[in-house]
Amino acid sequence: MITSRRNFLKTAAFGSASLIIGFDGLRLLKGANAKTNLFEPSNWIRVDADGAVSLTIGKCEKGQGVRTSLAMILAEELEADWTKIRLVQAKPSPGSDLGTGGSDSIASSWKPLRQAGAAAREMLITAAAARWKVDRASCSAARGEIVHLPSNRRLEYGSLVGDAAKLQVPENPPLKNASDFKIIGQRTARIDGPDIVCGKARYGIDVKIPGMLYASLERPPFAGAKVKRMQEDKARAVHGVRSIIKLPRGIAIIADNTWAAIKGRTTLAVEWDDPPKDAFDSDAHWKRLEAASHETGFITREEKAPPGTAEVTKTIEATYQYPFYAHAPVETMNCVADVRGNRCTIWAPTQAPERLQKEVAKLLGIGPTNVDVNITLIGGGFGRRLGVDYAVEAADISRAAKGPVQLLWSRADDMKHGHFQAASVHYLSAGFDARGMPVSWKHTKAGSFHNISPLDPKEMRDTAWYQDWSWGCYDVPYNFPAIQTAYVPVDLPVKHGPWRSVFAPSSVFARECFIDEVAQARAADPLEFRLELLKGADVIKAGSTTVDRRRLRRVLETVRDKSAWDHRPVSENRGRGVACNAYFGRTYIAYVVEVMIDDDNNVRVERVVAAVDCGRVINPVGVEQQMESGIIWGISSALKGEITFRGGAAQQGTFADFAVARMHDTPAVEVHIVGSDAPLPFGMGEPPVPPIVPAIANAVFAATGMRIRRLPIRPEHLKGRAA
Repeated sequence: MITSRRNFLKTAAFGSASLIIGFDGLRLLKGANAKTNLFEPSNWIRVDADGAVSLTIGKCEKGQGVRTSLAMILAEELEADWTKIRLVQAKPSPGSDLGTGGSDSIASSWKPLRQAGAAAREMLITAAAARWKVDRASCSAARGEIVHLPSNRRLEYGSLVGDAAKLQVPENPPLKNASDFKIIGQRTARIDGPDIVCGKARYGIDVKIPGMLYASLERPPFAGAKVKRMQEDKARAVHGVRSIIKLPRGIAIIADNTWAAIKGRTTLAVEWDDPPKDAFDSDAHWKRLEAASHETGFITREEKAPPGTAEVTKTIEATYQYPFYAHAPVETMNCVADVRGNRCTIWAPTQAPERLQKEVAKLLGIGPTNVDVNITLIGGGFGRRLGVDYAVEAADISRAAKGPVQLLWSRADDMKHGHFQAASVHYLSAGFDARGMPVSWKHTKAGSFHNISPLDPKEMRDTAWYQDWSWGCYDVPYNFPAIQTAYVPVDLPVKHGPWRSVFAPSSVFARECFIDEVAQARAADPLEFRLELLKGADVIKAGSTTVDRRRLRRVLETVRDKSAWDHRPVSENRGRGVACNAYFGRTYIAYVVEVMIDDDNNVRVERVVAAVDCGRVINPVGVEQQMESGIIWGISSALKGEITFRGGAAQQGTFADFAVARMHDTPAVEVHIVGSDAPLPFGMGEPPVPPIVPAIANAVFAATGMRIRRLPIRPEHLKGRAA
C-alpha cells in the first residue's frame, strides 16, 4: 500500500477516530492528534478504532525483510496484537529522509520506533484508567488490550483511541526492559511473505496506470557515441509502435506494450560510430591501478612501532586485484513517469526517493514538491537503485510523449549501462623480525572515487574522507606493532558507485587472504594465527572506527568449534579456509568455508559455517536470511562473472556471460548467531559480504597450494595445481 502523509492524515481525520503518534526520526512530535494536528513527520504509527495498527515506514523493502523487523520493534513497545499490524509505505516530502542503504534501516529506526510505540501504549493506559476511574499503576498493556489487573477488566485498543487521541504525547515514555521482550528476538516469518509468494505483492515492474504507454531506450554504447545509421521506417512499421523520440540520452521507442517497444528497438537496428582509440579499456586500467598501488598515496592510518620493537629483517609482499562487477538484480531498472504540466508523478523501485525527486524536478525545471514519488517493492537493490538515472530517463520520455510511460530496461541495458563496482588493486606487505615475529603491516589501496554523484573538494583534504573509500583497509583489526594504510585515487570514466558493501569487499578480500600468507610464513594455523593477532587491547581505535576484538574473537572461536576446525579431516581435492571482519566496528562475522576442486579445476563451495554478532537481534530469521544472501552473493563474485570494458563499453550483457550463483551452487550453510552484549541492533545487509570471498580463496589455497590474488577464480587459474 502506498500513500502520502497528507492523504494519510486526511483519511485519519475524516474517517473513524484514530490515534496517530508521529516522530521525525529523532524525537516524538507533540500533539499527534488526527483531528487537530497538521505536523508532517516522516514516519508514524496509527491505531484505528478496529484495533488495527498501521506502521508507516520510510525504508524500502528490496528483499531484506526489513519491514518485518521494523513492525516487530513497534509491536513490542506498543504491546500490539501482531496479527493486526498493517504496513504503509511512506513517500518523500520536505525534510524527509527515506533513503535505504548502508545497512542502517533497523539501527536508525530502533529508538524512534520504540519511543513512538511506548508513547501510544502509555496514552492508551492513561485513557483506560480514566474511563475506569482507577489508579493508572493498576493497569497494563498486553496483546492489543489494556488490562485492569485487580478486576481483570479489559478494553481493546480500538475502543480507546478517541480518548487517547485527546491526550498529550509523553515526551520520554518508559521503554520496556529487554528481559520483558516478547516479540523482539523471536523467530518470526515475514509479515509480507504470503503476498510475495502468491504474487499479490506489486513491484515497480507491475505498475499499471490508465493510458500508460511503454518505452524501450537505445543508449549510446560509450560516452559521446554518434548514430551512423538506423532503420527508422521499419521500426515505425512494427505493430504497436506509436512513436520514436530522439533524446540527448538515447532513442526511445514508444509502444502499446513492452513487447512492441522491444521489437521496435531491435528493428531500429541502430549502428553507432566507432569508439576513439583512447576509449576506456579495462586491461589498460588494470595497469594504471597496479602502478598506483605502489605509490605513497594518502595515508589513512599510521601507527609507529613502540620503542623496543625488533627491526624488520624479512618482508613478504603481494598484490591483489578486485574486478568490476555489475549489480544484476532480478528486477531490471524500471519506472513509470507521468508528466503533466508543472507536475510529475513517479512510481519506481528506488532506494533513494528524495534524490530521485530532486533530480527529476531539476530535469523538468519544477520544484521538488511538484514531483510525487511512489515507492514500490524492489526486486533487488544492492546499491544500484541508489542511482536514479532510470527515473530521470522515464520522466524525460514522458514529457516528450505527453503522457504516462513505463520505461523498462532490458537485461543487457542493466548490465551495460548501470553504475559498476569499481576495480581496485591492493598492495600489501608484512615485515618480520629475526625471530620470525610479524612486526609491521602495510596495505595500500588503489581505487576510484564514485562518480554518480558530485564530490565535495573540501572533503578531499580530510583523512576520514579517504578512510571512507577504504573500508576494510584502514580498519585492520590485527595487532601489528607498526601499521600503515593508504589510498591512491585513480581516475575512472565509466559510471561507478555503491555496490553491496561498497568499498569493503575488495579491501577485506586482500587483507584476509594476505593474513593467510603471513600465517603461512609463520608456519601457523590461519585461524589460530588470527586469534593470536587479536590479543592485546580488547577495544582499539582504528582511524574513525572502534573495533572490539573480543567480539571478533568470539565469532572466530564459534566457527572454529562449530566447523570442528581442529578435528574434522579434509579429504583429497578439498580445502578449508577462514576469514573474518568487523564491519564498521558494529557487526562481526567469521566464516569457515569448505571447497571441493573437481578434475576440471572447477571450484565448488560445499559447506559454509558462519558466526555473526550483530548486536541486539530483532528477528533471528532475518539475520539468517541476510547471512545466506551474503554468502550466495560472495560465491557469485568469487567464482562467477566479472565486467570487462573494450572501446569504452561493457562487454557483458546477460547472465550467460556475467554468471551468478544458481540454486545448484548453493552450499550447506550453518549460521550461528553469537550472543552479544551490545544493547543496540546493527546492520545485516552489507556485513555478510566482505569476508566470504577471502574465506573461499583461502580454502582454494588449502586444496591446491595456489594463492588466489585475482577474482573471479577460473579453472585456468588452477592449472598445474598439486594433486
